[in-house]
Amino acid sequence: MNRETREYQYDWMLWSILDNAAKSYNGSPKEYQDVMRLVPNFNDVLDMVIRQGEPGIMILKAASNYLKRCMDAHSQGKKVALTTFCFAPPILYAFDVTPIMLEGMTVMGTLILRRGTAEYLDYCCEVGFTETSCSAQRGALGAYLSGLAVRPDFIVCDTPGMCDTNANSYAFASAYLDIPFFQLNYPPTLSDDRARQYHNQDFRNMISFIEEQTGTKLDINKMRTVIEELKVQDKLICELSDLQTLVPSPMPGIFNFFLYTGNFLLSGTREYTDLLECMLEKVRENARLGIAGTGSKKERARCLFSYIDHYTTDLRFWNWLDKNEISHLGCILSTYWQEDAPYASTQPGATYSIDDNGLDAMIDTMAAQMSRMPMVKSIRGPYDAPNMWLDDTLSMKQVFKLDFVTYLGTMGCRNTWGMLKSYARDLERLGVPTLILNSDSFDDRVTSWESVTDKLAEFITLRRIGHDSSRV
Repeated sequence: MNRETREYQYDWMLWSILDNAAKSYNGSPKEYQDVMRLVPNFNDVLDMVIRQGEPGIMILKAASNYLKRCMDAHSQGKKVALTTFCFAPPILYAFDVTPIMLEGMTVMGTLILRRGTAEYLDYCCEVGFTETSCSAQRGALGAYLSGLAVRPDFIVCDTPGMCDTNANSYAFASAYLDIPFFQLNYPPTLSDDRARQYHNQDFRNMISFIEEQTGTKLDINKMRTVIEELKVQDKLICELSDLQTLVPSPMPGIFNFFLYTGNFLLSGTREYTDLLECMLEKVRENARLGIAGTGSKKERARCLFSYIDHYTTDLRFWNWLDKNEISHLGCILSTYWQEDAPYASTQPGATYSIDDNGLDAMIDTMAAQMSRMPMVKSIRGPYDAPNMWLDDTLSMKQVFKLDFVTYLGTMGCRNTWGMLKSYARDLERLGVPTLILNSDSFDDRVTSWESVTDKLAEFITLRRIGHDSSRV
């Protein structure tokens, strides 16, 4: 790692940039334009977010506050847990533990640092971790392994069954940093009684582990506060999903990014509820006016990104979709399988609901939420098994009236690459145009952004997607 990279703490750099970004719109429009000229390497990201109005300002403030809490946790006597996007954080907030979600920390670095996260990615390999692992974790993990971020107290994550490279990143971090590690062990099935009982017991074992690490017992009053927020958040998320079924979709594509960023970092907190309420107000207004989330009354096409989005190069991914009038109908990261979610109507046995009738019921609710987190629900085994990736995508196709499906991922995701061609073949046979992009969502060195957009444009043209002039 270059000496210059070691000059500043990774989390402090991200916080300082986002903290100032959140304050950038406090002045007059003229002052804001002056600020934009002073931050040429950041103004594309800033302008894309600020253009979303109050929800954009709120997500900047939420991310800034989250990073500050991560940095200040130890000075305030709180524990810090390293975790993954597949792990729902409400149980940690119920313990007043600060979660550090590696993938979120990677995304913030790829979006706002001029040099991206390449040196942190490579540092993991320098200290002995495999270069074929997922870049989603390695992008930030290098900073933690090198001591350039707050030191975690312990690690909690998910089973290797749904993502082996993900889980191996945390196992390596535990060994390298010499910190305690707990891994939930999900069974391959989802909704049968035996699997539910196994998972609920394992979840309680994890609670015992957290109690041991924090020296505190789970507080039922804190748990109830978190559950009450979850209940409200689930309703708001389901309504946002419901509005996306409209043609044109009134939800800005980047709101999907706001939605899952908030869910991974702040699920169960009032801050996330406020963000969702603000987003919903904007989407309702667009729906009332018949305006597409792209900013136009015309909607050329509707796409599901069946895995993840693209996070490098200054939010140009969402800008490109908007300019081409393509509605982003979400990805695997923005689907949580609440019983009232519109796409859940085709899989009623695969959903969860919130039960706050006593401590055991609330624990079981959190366990059920955890087992429906992205990838954990959809990619825990064969892609074409019931309630898995293929079924999920076809549910989205039916509910969201998709024109095509696109796969974006990382070079290290062996679980998806191992079944991707069969998955795409099956979708095509069922009449769903499907594009596979051989790129890395976190590392432009694999495939340039220009190549990604060339492939997208070529696919849309050759498959004559969006040539229905009657679509409005």
